[in-house]
Amino acid sequence: MKNRLKELRARDGYNQTELAKKAGVSRQTISLIERDDFMPSILTAVRIARIFNEPVENIFIFEEEEL
Repeated sequence: MKNRLKELRARDGYNQTELAKKAGVSRQTISLIERDDFMPSILTAVRIARIFNEPVENIFIFEEEEL
């Protein structure tokens, strides 16, 4: 799974700590997600999508072979 988290953070001017606080997770979790080292729960993915006012599938992109 790829994601656009870092790109969207930069677009909206959030640092990892600010985004983590808004999403209810740790800064380390945001860092791991950005590096594709951790797949967020559905709840966390939806929270992040709402913060950026984007559909979940515009932030977290699955490759066809992953589905």
